[in-house]
Amino acid sequence: MDEDAISRVFRAEHGRAVAVLTRSFGDLDVAEEAVQEAFVAAVRRWPADGVPPSPAGWIITTARRKAIDRLRREASRDDRHAQAALLHQRDDDPPEGPVRDDRLRLLFTCCHPALSAEAQVALTLRLLGGLSTADIARAFLVPEATMAQRLVRAKGKIRDARIPYGVPSEADLPDRLHAVLAVVYLVFSTGSGDLTRDELCAEAIRLGRVLVELMPDEPEVLGLLALMLLTDARREARVSATGGLVLLRDQDRSLWDAARLAEGRALVRRCLRRDHLGPYQLQAAMQAVHSEPAGTDWRQIVQLYDQLMSIAPSPVVALNRAVAVAELEGPAAGLALVDGLPLDRFHLFHAVRADLLRRLDQRAAAVAAYDEALALVTNDAERAFLTGARDALSPAG
Repeated sequence: MDEDAISRVFRAEHGRAVAVLTRSFGDLDVAEEAVQEAFVAAVRRWPADGVPPSPAGWIITTARRKAIDRLRREASRDDRHAQAALLHQRDDDPPEGPVRDDRLRLLFTCCHPALSAEAQVALTLRLLGGLSTADIARAFLVPEATMAQRLVRAKGKIRDARIPYGVPSEADLPDRLHAVLAVVYLVFSTGSGDLTRDELCAEAIRLGRVLVELMPDEPEVLGLLALMLLTDARREARVSATGGLVLLRDQDRSLWDAARLAEGRALVRRCLRRDHLGPYQLQAAMQAVHSEPAGTDWRQIVQLYDQLMSIAPSPVVALNRAVAVAELEGPAAGLALVDGLPLDRFHLFHAVRADLLRRLDQRAAAVAAYDEALALVTNDAERAFLTGARDALSPAG
C-alpha cells in the first residue's frame, strides 16, 4: 500500500475517527492526538502487513488504545484532565460500520455560536477535514503559529465552557444549522476563490454530502450541496493557460465536469419541487441556469436575484443582481444600480464598475476603477485578469 493510498484513507476517515473518539473521551485534544498517532502507526505497519479488512475500524480501535494508554500515564501523575477523560471513556460504539451521527455531532460542536466564525471554520477544517495547521494558516493568510494558537484557544473554550458534543434540540436546530451551512460554504469559498486550493473545495463538498446523507429533508442542505457542485464543475475552465481568470462567457464548456453538473441540477430540481426556497437553493438555481447548454437566461437570473434580495438582502447580492441587470438591459442600467453601494473596500465592486464603464466607453473612469480593484485584490488569477483588462484600455493597449 503506497503513501497516496494511506492519504486517501486519512482524508476519508480522519473526521469520523476524531468524532468517535471525541464521543468516547469527551475531549477534542485527546481524540485528535490519538487519531494522529493511529495514522502514524498505519504508515509504519500497513505497507508490510497489508491493509486490514476495515481500515476505519483499525484506525478507531488503535486510536482508542493509544488514547487510553496515554491518559493512564498522565492520570498516574495526578493530571486531573486525564483522569476526567478516563472517567468519561466509553466503549459502546463498535469500531466497524458507519458512525455518521458522530461526525454530525462534531460538526455542530465546531460551529457552536460561542465560537467566532473564524474559529468555527478553522476547527472544522482541522478536526473533520484533517487539514494541517499550516494548510489552514495559508487559507487564512496568517502565520502557522498564529493559527495554532487560535485552534488551541477554540478547543480550550469548548472544553472549559463545557460546550455539548451533540446535535442541538429540534427547537435550536434552525439557528445552529444556519451556522453549520455558513461554515461549510465559507470553506468552499476559500478554496474556490483561491483557484489553486482545490482540496478545500473537495473537503467542503464532502461535508456537504455528509449533511445531505444525515439530513435529507432539509432543503437548504440540498441547496448548498447543489451550489457547490455546480460551481466546482467549472473549476478547470476558470483559469487560463497563463494563470489568469476566465469569465463565464469565455469559458470552454468542454472542460466543465458533466457528472457534477448533472448531480447539481438534479438536486436543484429536488429543491424546486419542495417549493420552500432559501438563499442556498436560490444561488444553486442561478448556477443551474448558468450551466444550461443554450447559455444563460439573464431574465431568469434577475428574477432569482429578486427573490434572493427579498429573503436575504445584502450589498453583495445587490451588486451581483446589478451585473445580471446589465446583461439584460445594458451597462448603463447596471451602473446606475452599482453606484452608491457601500462596497468601497470590496475589490469586485470596483471590478464590476470598471467593466461597466469600459462597456460604456468611459475609458479614463474605467482605468481608475480597475486601479481601485487592483489595490484591493489578493488573488493572483484575478489580479492577472484585472491587469490585462486595465492595460487593454491604456493608450498603448
